[in-house]
Formats: sequence, C-alpha cells, structure tokens
Amino acid sequence: MIDRYTLIATPDRLAERFNAENTEPHRPQYNAGPGRLLPVILQHSPQGISYFYWGAPPAQGKNKSLAEKIINLRAESIGDKPVFQKKLRHYRCLIPADGFFVWKQIGKKTATPYRVVRTDKSLFSIAGVWEEYQQEDGEHVHTFTMITTPTGDELHRIAERMPAVLTLEMEKTWMDREADQALLLSLLQPAPLSWESYTVSPRITSTEANEASLILPAPAANQFGNLTLFD
Repeated sequence: MIDRYTLIATPDRLAERFNAENTEPHRPQYNAGPGRLLPVILQHSPQGISYFYWGAPPAQGKNKSLAEKIINLRAESIGDKPVFQKKLRHYRCLIPADGFFVWKQIGKKTATPYRVVRTDKSLFSIAGVWEEYQQEDGEHVHTFTMITTPTGDELHRIAERMPAVLTLEMEKTWMDREADQALLLSLLQPAPLSWESYTVSPRITSTEANEASLILPAPAANQFGNLTLFD
C-alpha cells in the first residue's frame, strides 16, 4: 500500500509543470497522507488544478479498514470489476508529486521507510481516479484514489508496490477522453524512468507530521525508531 507522498513544489511551479491554473495556495506537503485536501488535475477539466480529499474526508478516514480500501487501487484489479472500469473511462485524474514513501519489510512486523524520487528531482504525475458523492448532510464531497502497480526492477529491492507513475507522453494519453480501455490499462505499469531512494525518519508514520526534516536522509530505522542493519 502507498499511503504517503510528497509535493513540495510551489503553486507557480505546479501550475507551470502541468499547464494548469492554480487558484488555491497550498502549503508544502512533506508527508501527504489520506484524508488531506491535495491537488489533482481532472480528465474533463485539465486547464485547472482541483483540490480533493485523498481517500475520504478526515472524519471518515478514521475508519482505518475503510481508508485502506479507498486510497489505493491496484492496476491489476481494474479490468475485473465494472465499477473500476467506469471510473477508468470517465473519472481519471493526474496526481502531482515529487516523491513517495515505501516501507521495506525487514521482519514480520517491522519495516523501514524510504523516500523515492526521480534522479533529476523533478515533478511527476501519478495516475488516479476520482469520484463525487453526497454526504448525509447534503454536502457534495470529492475524493481521489491513487492507482498502484508492482515495482520495477529498480525499486523491487525495497518494496513490492509503487504508484502508477506516468511519463509526459503517457499523461497525454491518460487525459485523452477518446482513449480506449485497453490503451489506458497498458499505461499502468512501471514507467521507464530513473529513480533513487534513501531512508528517512520513521516520524513519517504520524499523519500529523508535515515538516521539511521528514524528507531528509536518516539512518535506517524501523517504525518504532530502532536502528536496523539494512539500508
């Protein structure tokens, strides 16, 4: 499961990279997690940047079992279920990011956090889907789900899953309203991009933490703060 990523680019840089108007200022996200309002670019309105909840609004996100089901969608599952196929056809989005976190299993119940970034430290996009629904109080809520794929050879040593990252050319196809299902599904595999990774502080476990020190390299330690022998 991928439940953390980073987006520390300025609003202007974000707008420039995705050629989309950004009318809402946002604070740097050093530890973007479920339940937060985060920027996405929608298939039907690529000229603007929207802010949707990742997975569910904060109140609903307290239900961990529910949150785990809706923050990620495995690419391999989309072709099997009509509801996922409908989202793929009509509710696609791009999720801007400049890094993501994975956990390397070092024991049955212990893991070490890593941050993964492009070798050139550039912004990139993750394939996602979104939805709108009405709450009991009548308020309309917008959420998004991140699509994940198995890791490629470059990252397989530290994790089994990664976000479905898109190249610039893949982005154009993903946002094309006329693209068919087979073509879209073919995009959902490890992109031919170069990555680097490094261990970070296990403080990223806290959904409340969001400071710059979270993305600094740190000695390899598990989620309890115990140093490990593996990097």
